[in-house]
Amino acid sequence: MRTRSVATATALAVLAGSAVLMAVPAVPAAAAGTAVVITPGGIVADGALHRVFAGDQARGRIVAGDYSGALVDSVDGVGAVVDLTLSADGATLYAALPDSHQILALDAATLDIEARYDVAAAEGPRHLAFAGGRVWFGYDDPQGGGLGSVDPAGGTDAVTLGQLPGGLGTFGDLVLDSDPGKPDTLAFAATGLDASGGMGVLDVSGTSPRLVAHDNSQVSGAGDVDLVPGAPEVLINMMNRYAYADGKLSDAGSYAYGGWSGDVSPSGLLAKSDDSYVTVYRPGADTPTVSHRVSYNGLGGTTWAPDSSRLFVLKGTDGDGYFLTAITDPVRNVPALKVYAPSTATRAHQLTVNGELRMSWMPTDTKLQVTRTDLESPSGKTLPDVTVNPDGTFSFSDTPPAGGTVTYKVSYAGDADRSAVSVSAKVAVSLASTSLSLNNDGKVYAYGTDVSFTAHLGTTYKNRTVEIWANPYGGDKPNKLVKTGTVNSGGNISATIDMTRDTAVTAVFKGDARFKARTVTSTGYAQVKNSTVVSKHYKTAKIGSTSYYWFHKSTDPLLTTTMTYYPGRMQQVALQVYRAGAWRTADNSPQYFKLGTNGRSAVTLKSPGTSGVKVRIRSSYINEHSGDTVNSTTYGSWKYLYFSN
Repeated sequence: MRTRSVATATALAVLAGSAVLMAVPAVPAAAAGTAVVITPGGIVADGALHRVFAGDQARGRIVAGDYSGALVDSVDGVGAVVDLTLSADGATLYAALPDSHQILALDAATLDIEARYDVAAAEGPRHLAFAGGRVWFGYDDPQGGGLGSVDPAGGTDAVTLGQLPGGLGTFGDLVLDSDPGKPDTLAFAATGLDASGGMGVLDVSGTSPRLVAHDNSQVSGAGDVDLVPGAPEVLINMMNRYAYADGKLSDAGSYAYGGWSGDVSPSGLLAKSDDSYVTVYRPGADTPTVSHRVSYNGLGGTTWAPDSSRLFVLKGTDGDGYFLTAITDPVRNVPALKVYAPSTATRAHQLTVNGELRMSWMPTDTKLQVTRTDLESPSGKTLPDVTVNPDGTFSFSDTPPAGGTVTYKVSYAGDADRSAVSVSAKVAVSLASTSLSLNNDGKVYAYGTDVSFTAHLGTTYKNRTVEIWANPYGGDKPNKLVKTGTVNSGGNISATIDMTRDTAVTAVFKGDARFKARTVTSTGYAQVKNSTVVSKHYKTAKIGSTSYYWFHKSTDPLLTTTMTYYPGRMQQVALQVYRAGAWRTADNSPQYFKLGTNGRSAVTLKSPGTSGVKVRIRSSYINEHSGDTVNSTTYGSWKYLYFSN
């Protein structure tokens, strides 16, 4: 795993120059966690535990976040932490505590304190690195800056000062770095503004460090030093590269864009950070791959996951403190793609779609892929690629052959340095109207009549299918598809409905690529079955032209009605008496009597006790008044009764 030092703003202030960056989108898939520090005191990622550790100088604490940036653990009261490093196996976390002149060792899995190592120096330790099985630190005292180490297996003599070889001294503290690909190599650079001490590379595999390369004039006031994986180079302040060979260091170039602090991953990816951006370079590249805008409020430290899959950043907040943020796709640019299409358009007329693609360092001749999805091409139709203008804008024209909702999907395929991105825009394209009719609306039929309902469809494009649905009144019978099919050459299609209830019949045309959908409804009405049987009479005979049931004046007639049953249904019984040459409604008439579940209802009429009385009576179903609205009003026939001696 990578162990490194963190640059300070004071040390960087002496460096001149600035970088101009293009506007870029927000950090891709960045999870803003809850691991907050007030004054950053180092940041390091542990690949074995999938943990990210950050020191807090102001609070004297160390926090641990997971790989999404969420806080999972912390330890308080450790002292003012200014830097962190990890052992090679990731099991032990080391913290630099300059106020107490100590190096703290903690169990990385639990954050339990395992040891405190005293450093007998006037200033320091401040910067840490782990190499050759030891913790290395820089310090300063009146005799000059120096290099020290902690041997975890050293017992009471674990701390050793004055380890720069050959009596080499420096002006000011040292920043340090190690590389898991070179486990016995340590780089250092002096933080003092005097050139004394410069920078160098050490072999720390033995008992005492051996000087591999040194230069006393190339650097002054270093804020950061990094060993470059895969190359014999040292990077100073994330800007200037120096190659080392034959004991010497020589200029190997510099990076034009980005800040003066950051981190180099074990695979050689370079992340340079300033107050707002983190700029990423691929190994050996002089041009950055992507620049992530992370914060408008400053950055407090950057470190790579050991497998280079994520980049962790302490992101400044509007108030005090920093959030731990994980950039989950750190190497690739995340383009910002926008598409603007008209909200409405006319079918078969040309329309124009505009948009813009924004990214850092856009390749020339960038192409976008366009797909149109509509009723004619539900799986999508590929349109010609669109070339992005140098300023990031683009436009294309199309003539939609189909109406309805037309979707234009614009895609950028991406590459090794840029993420793929797709955006869609919808256009409501006009559709023509067609006619659709359905006969028999409002007609009333006897119970059980088979009625043919015919739908007529007007002009359409391709779809000539019509559905016919029947929805009987009453909540116990669902809407049912009676027929679906292609209309005949005359545009007609018919379905037969058994009219046992009032029924809403619906014809549905679902539309096609050029014509709107249509739905029409025709309501057919069905009467009930209704019959009444008169009993207890002694004969039937006509009076005039009308047939009467004859009863003795003291006999109570029984009238039994059979009617189509429906829960809660009642029959209406109406009674009239013939007086003064006309039929007159009796008092308390009509009356309602509940049907049995067999549909029958028997009513006894009290005899008048007087002869020569004529009455008539009928049983009817009256929509709504008979207890439901399932059928249409059905009047029964009058039954004529005559009372004699």
